[in-house]
Amino acid sequence: MGQSISTSDTIVSAEGNFELGFFSKNSTEYFVGAWFKKIPGNKIVWVANRDNEFTGSSAILTIYKDGNLVIMQDELLFFMTNISSKSNSTSTHAMLLDSGNFILLNDLTLEILWQSFKYPTNTLLPEMNIGVGSVSGDPWSLRSWTSPNDPRTGFFSLEVVENFGSWLLVIKRNSVTYWIGDQSSNFTLGNFKRGNDVWFNLRMTLSITWQGEYGSLLELEVSGELNQLSWSDNDKQWISIQSSKCGTRALCGNFGVCNPQAMIPCDCVPGFEPNDPSSWMKGKTSAGCVRKKPLLCSNTSSDGSTDGFILIKAVDFPPNDSLILNTPNALICRTTCSGNCSCLAYAYNSQSQCLLWHDHVLDLKNISVDVGYADNQRPSFFLKLAASEIKNELNTGNNLGHKSNSSKKLSKIGIFVAVAAMLILGLFVYFYYKWKKLRGSGEDLLQFDVGMGMKVESSDHNEADKIEKVDKREVKLPFFSFTSVSAATDNFSAENKLGEGGFGPVYKGKLLNGDEVAVKRLSKRSGQGWDELKNEAMLIAKLQHNNLVRLLGCCVERDEKMLIYELMPNKSLDFILFDASKSMMLDWETRVRIIEGIAQGLLYLHQYSRLRIIHRDLKASNILLDIKMNPKISDFGMARMFGGNEVEANTNRIVGTYGYMSPEYALEGLFSVKSDVFSFGVLFLEIMTGKKNTGFYNMNSLNLLAYAWGLWTTGRAIEMMDPVLKYASNKQNMMIRYVNIAFLCVQEYPADRPVMSDVVSMLSNENVVLPCPKPPAFLYARGTKNSSSVGSSTGNVSLNIMTASVIEAR
Repeated sequence: MGQSISTSDTIVSAEGNFELGFFSKNSTEYFVGAWFKKIPGNKIVWVANRDNEFTGSSAILTIYKDGNLVIMQDELLFFMTNISSKSNSTSTHAMLLDSGNFILLNDLTLEILWQSFKYPTNTLLPEMNIGVGSVSGDPWSLRSWTSPNDPRTGFFSLEVVENFGSWLLVIKRNSVTYWIGDQSSNFTLGNFKRGNDVWFNLRMTLSITWQGEYGSLLELEVSGELNQLSWSDNDKQWISIQSSKCGTRALCGNFGVCNPQAMIPCDCVPGFEPNDPSSWMKGKTSAGCVRKKPLLCSNTSSDGSTDGFILIKAVDFPPNDSLILNTPNALICRTTCSGNCSCLAYAYNSQSQCLLWHDHVLDLKNISVDVGYADNQRPSFFLKLAASEIKNELNTGNNLGHKSNSSKKLSKIGIFVAVAAMLILGLFVYFYYKWKKLRGSGEDLLQFDVGMGMKVESSDHNEADKIEKVDKREVKLPFFSFTSVSAATDNFSAENKLGEGGFGPVYKGKLLNGDEVAVKRLSKRSGQGWDELKNEAMLIAKLQHNNLVRLLGCCVERDEKMLIYELMPNKSLDFILFDASKSMMLDWETRVRIIEGIAQGLLYLHQYSRLRIIHRDLKASNILLDIKMNPKISDFGMARMFGGNEVEANTNRIVGTYGYMSPEYALEGLFSVKSDVFSFGVLFLEIMTGKKNTGFYNMNSLNLLAYAWGLWTTGRAIEMMDPVLKYASNKQNMMIRYVNIAFLCVQEYPADRPVMSDVVSMLSNENVVLPCPKPPAFLYARGTKNSSSVGSSTGNVSLNIMTASVIEAR
């Protein structure tokens, strides 16, 4: 208020996140804009007068006598906020918030009269919106720069448009649609209403709301590409997290299909080949694809076949490229396209709409079977091909579902399928009885050599870690006879019983050579069953690591189902850790070895095994200890195997142990490697404190996480340590560091938790700087958020408070 800034001054937000002032990209034309203050490079995120630049250095940014914010030079206006409320220069002031929002305020009412967040340029910051203002008519859209050094409005715009009752995120080149952010793109929309305006927040793949943190943004590039960028302190540069790849109009040309996950995105649909192969090799794919065989139209081939359709699975398509008819069923839609030689493809959607393609088929995109659609809503795209090409595609097993119209063709296929089914059934019966006979006899457990263990046969050890080779590898898992297992355990005597879990009892078995084994016997009353046993056997049989329990074989005979493991003489971790007398065995060095061993085992499961395994039931009772107190992760009955680029899954069946479950898994059924990281963090704290997370009752405490967090936030972390560790006073700094790592693992949101490779690095390298953890999940597990728990934290509290601006000379 009453102040002005010139070309040599800037405004800095209260915490120093952003800076606003005059800038020039070519030393002759000046603009007013905002940029990151703490990040090198002065990346511009907003421009006031982008299409009204001025020359010279005598301009000022000030509040005019009517209360408007203006840019003036020699009495000429180059920018004006144009607020309509009755204000003056003495009743308004402007400030730059730490969010990057530049606002004009009424001093008396504190009403925001104008804000830059409602006038974005080419950048979307966290909390900024784009959309449609039905009342205000404000242009909430992004517009690209003209060039990297010219912030004036460019050719491309990012807008929200309505399409048949739904909202789409689109990029336009001038007025022509260039990219559509549909279900298969990396960017989708989630909307909510505020007053009479419809606002939109951008969302990433997997439906995670893009809220972002300082140093993250969405930028519409000069090229028309939409990029999500994040600043990397390690690399000292902006990193592209995701972009609108496959969004360029006609990128793959006619009959081309784009895969946004592929390194080389373009390919041809079945029955087609590149129109100009040499150009495709150079990445120039807009020439598209051509048919390998021409259509017969109304003619027939020599064997009486006619043109037909194939179903292209997992493909998305732009509806605006097709002719849309309302038809009562899919058969009429198919017949309409079949009877018209110029019709190239058809689709029938859940709204009883028949979509027909005549002139061209553009902008097809590959999508996974799980992206964005329920099974009964998935779009079905049928491509017309010549009869000979349909036969060829059937033989090669390409991505198709429907066959030719020819009844003769269907008859031949039906006979082939029937014969194949009979052959498969015969082979199944043969191998079933052979396996049943083998199972009845089985190997003799008493004569088994534990030192030899399982043998993995493979002709190519260099391929051992490639998941595509797993099915080609044969793991020889011994089947032991029930008689020999019963003899080894002295007929499952009570003296040999080691314990009992959800699966059933576990017995010690003694072999003729003196070796000892553990026999896990499925109880008929067990909540777990045959599926879990098979799952555990198949997974552990393919895994070999020092920190995973070793499976020696199994016994499946009559109604008996058993797994045979190497024996862990010190039983499970909970047997020692939570027993006051036995916990003396766990000194500081032993606990460190156990923590690091569990971390190494999880890292192997998540990253280095031939399969990516999510354990889903990591807890103290599933950590076994060998004679040297080395940890072995056990019980893989609930584990899940991931393949390829799969990083997350969902389930309607929540299994595991409450207290160790991550919030996204316990509440939503979502699990990933970050779910195991959470369980590891809980187990980590239990090992450090000697206390159970579940059933933890202490005055003013909710659970172990809340109790430990209260001590951590009040600087008393050392008080949570197990009293057994009191002698290790010279290790207090290391203990506090370990508690920090544990809290990083139990943060509420999966994205905040580290992966196991980071955890191992933090544990093994004291020079790794640890970030401050956010509050753990289930902090207020019993709804006592306002209770006076020990050292209740005030972290992560959001207050809607305005910040003061600082005027600072350059």
